[in-house]
Amino acid sequence: MSDRHIIKGGTRDRQIYEYAVLRVVPRVERGECINAGVLVYCRAESYVGARTHLDEARLLALDPEADVAGVRAALRAVEGMCAGGLAAGQAADDTPGRRFRWLVAPRSTIVQPGPVHTGLTTDPAAETERLLDVLVK
Repeated sequence: MSDRHIIKGGTRDRQIYEYAVLRVVPRVERGECINAGVLVYCRAESYVGARTHLDEARLLALDPEADVAGVRAALRAVEGMCAGGLAAGQAADDTPGRRFRWLVAPRSTIVQPGPVHTGLTTDPAAETERLLDVLVK
Protein backbone atom coordinates (compact mmCIF):
# COMPACT_ATOMS: atom_id res chain seq x y z
CA MET A 1 0.00 0.00 0.00
CA SER A 2 1.39 3.41 -0.91
CA ASP A 3 1.40 6.56 1.23
CA ARG A 4 -1.32 8.12 -0.91
CA HIS A 5 -3.86 5.78 0.71
CA ILE A 6 -2.80 6.29 4.31
CA ILE A 7 -4.70 8.83 6.39
CA LYS A 8 -2.31 10.49 8.79
CA GLY A 9 -3.21 11.81 12.22
CA GLY A 10 -5.12 10.30 15.10
CA THR A 11 -8.78 9.40 14.91
CA ARG A 12 -9.74 12.55 16.83
CA ASP A 13 -7.90 14.74 14.31
CA ARG A 14 -9.77 13.42 11.28
CA GLN A 15 -12.93 15.00 9.92
CA ILE A 16 -15.58 13.52 7.65
CA TYR A 17 -15.57 14.94 4.15
CA GLU A 18 -17.61 14.36 1.02
CA TYR A 19 -16.32 14.39 -2.53
CA ALA A 20 -17.46 13.94 -6.09
CA VAL A 21 -15.54 13.57 -9.33
CA LEU A 22 -16.29 16.07 -12.09
CA ARG A 23 -16.73 14.28 -15.38
CA VAL A 24 -16.68 15.64 -18.89
CA VAL A 25 -19.24 13.94 -21.12
CA PRO A 26 -18.67 15.48 -24.56
CA ARG A 27 -21.50 13.56 -26.22
CA VAL A 28 -24.21 12.94 -23.64
CA GLU A 29 -26.01 10.47 -25.91
CA ARG A 30 -22.94 8.17 -25.92
CA GLY A 31 -22.31 8.34 -22.16
CA GLU A 32 -18.52 8.27 -22.51
CA CYS A 33 -16.64 10.45 -20.06
CA ILE A 34 -13.28 11.48 -18.70
CA ASN A 35 -12.54 12.62 -15.16
CA ALA A 36 -11.60 16.30 -15.10
CA GLY A 37 -11.79 17.41 -11.48
CA VAL A 38 -12.86 16.83 -7.90
CA LEU A 39 -15.17 18.65 -5.49
CA VAL A 40 -14.55 18.32 -1.75
CA TYR A 41 -16.74 19.46 1.13
CA CYS A 42 -15.90 19.25 4.83
CA ARG A 43 -18.64 20.62 7.04
CA ALA A 44 -16.52 20.63 10.21
CA GLU A 45 -13.95 22.89 8.52
CA SER A 46 -16.49 24.96 6.51
CA TYR A 47 -14.47 23.97 3.48
CA VAL A 48 -15.58 23.52 -0.10
CA GLY A 49 -12.98 23.26 -2.81
CA ALA A 50 -12.50 22.12 -6.36
CA ARG A 51 -9.44 21.28 -8.39
CA THR A 52 -9.58 20.54 -12.08
CA HIS A 53 -7.29 19.14 -14.75
CA LEU A 54 -8.48 18.73 -18.34
CA ASP A 55 -6.61 16.22 -20.48
CA GLU A 56 -7.38 17.80 -23.83
CA ALA A 57 -6.04 14.86 -25.86
CA ARG A 58 -8.34 12.41 -24.06
CA LEU A 59 -11.31 14.73 -24.53
CA LEU A 60 -10.63 15.09 -28.25
CA ALA A 61 -10.21 11.31 -28.56
CA LEU A 62 -13.82 10.94 -27.37
CA ASP A 63 -15.08 13.80 -29.53
CA PRO A 64 -12.77 15.50 -32.03
CA GLU A 65 -15.27 18.38 -32.24
CA ALA A 66 -15.53 18.96 -28.48
CA ASP A 67 -15.69 22.58 -27.34
CA VAL A 68 -12.45 22.57 -25.34
CA ALA A 69 -12.67 26.27 -24.48
CA GLY A 70 -16.25 25.83 -23.26
CA VAL A 71 -15.30 22.86 -21.09
CA ARG A 72 -12.38 24.80 -19.59
CA ALA A 73 -14.71 27.73 -18.86
CA ALA A 74 -17.21 25.41 -17.13
CA LEU A 75 -14.45 23.88 -15.01
CA ARG A 76 -13.15 27.35 -14.06
CA ALA A 77 -16.69 28.34 -13.06
CA VAL A 78 -16.87 25.35 -10.68
CA GLU A 79 -13.56 26.34 -9.10
CA GLY A 80 -14.81 29.93 -8.80
CA MET A 81 -18.02 28.89 -7.11
CA CYS A 82 -16.06 26.86 -4.57
CA ALA A 83 -13.69 29.74 -3.92
CA GLY A 84 -16.61 31.99 -2.98
CA GLY A 85 -16.53 35.76 -3.11
CA LEU A 86 -17.06 37.52 -6.42
CA ALA A 87 -15.91 34.43 -8.33
CA ALA A 88 -18.98 32.56 -7.01
CA GLY A 89 -21.41 34.94 -8.67
CA GLN A 90 -24.93 34.68 -7.23
CA ALA A 91 -23.75 31.94 -4.86
CA ALA A 92 -21.23 34.28 -3.18
CA ASP A 93 -23.30 34.54 0.00
CA ASP A 94 -24.22 30.85 0.16
CA THR A 95 -22.65 28.57 2.75
CA PRO A 96 -19.97 26.10 1.61
CA GLY A 97 -22.42 23.23 2.08
CA ARG A 98 -25.06 24.87 -0.05
CA ARG A 99 -22.55 25.58 -2.83
CA PHE A 100 -21.36 21.92 -2.71
CA ARG A 101 -24.93 20.57 -2.86
CA TRP A 102 -25.72 22.77 -5.85
CA LEU A 103 -22.57 21.63 -7.65
CA VAL A 104 -23.20 17.91 -7.08
CA ALA A 105 -26.85 18.05 -8.19
CA PRO A 106 -27.36 15.82 -11.26
CA ARG A 107 -27.43 17.60 -14.60
CA SER A 108 -27.34 16.71 -18.28
CA THR A 109 -24.56 19.02 -19.40
CA ILE A 110 -21.09 18.36 -20.70
CA VAL A 111 -19.54 18.80 -17.22
CA GLN A 112 -21.34 16.53 -14.76
CA PRO A 113 -20.74 15.53 -11.14
CA GLY A 114 -20.35 11.87 -10.29
CA PRO A 115 -21.82 10.25 -7.18
CA VAL A 116 -20.91 11.66 -3.78
CA HIS A 117 -18.53 9.60 -1.65
CA THR A 118 -17.21 10.11 1.89
CA GLY A 119 -13.88 9.81 3.65
CA LEU A 120 -11.84 11.02 6.60
CA THR A 121 -9.13 13.65 6.47
CA THR A 122 -7.05 15.92 8.64
CA ASP A 123 -6.66 18.50 5.86
CA PRO A 124 -9.49 19.01 3.33
CA ALA A 125 -7.40 21.20 1.01
CA ALA A 126 -4.62 18.61 0.86
CA GLU A 127 -7.25 15.91 0.34
CA THR A 128 -8.57 17.84 -2.66
CA GLU A 129 -5.08 17.76 -4.21
CA ARG A 130 -4.63 14.08 -3.36
CA LEU A 131 -7.95 13.12 -4.93
CA LEU A 132 -7.10 15.10 -8.06
CA ASP A 133 -3.83 13.15 -8.39
CA VAL A 134 -5.45 9.76 -7.70
CA LEU A 135 -8.73 10.10 -9.59
CA VAL A 136 -8.05 12.54 -12.42
CA LYS A 137 -4.40 12.82 -13.44
